[in-house]
Amino acid sequence: MVTVVLPHPLRVLAGLSGDAQLEVAAPVTTQRVLDALEARYPMLCGTVRDHDTGTRRAYVRYYACGEDLSHDAIDALLPEAVANGSEPFLIIGAIAGGR
Repeated sequence: MVTVVLPHPLRVLAGLSGDAQLEVAAPVTTQRVLDALEARYPMLCGTVRDHDTGTRRAYVRYYACGEDLSHDAIDALLPEAVANGSEPFLIIGAIAGGR
């Protein structure tokens, strides 16, 4: 079971009161986690990844085990701690701007 932590606006859109718990078949990759997330919560399609290209949207970042995985290949294996559910996969809205 993979735990996915979503930003508050996406949790509200998905009707979640907490984190998403997803069954993800091995090998556990970012692609498979996002596919499972969008299959279970179709209202999230297009919010994390672009509808047409499937690429990560600007200002969306992926983290797990204290590392930024946003620029890793989407089919790269996620850390074992994410695959076995001991650590969450985080989808975070980046903040830009300021001085």
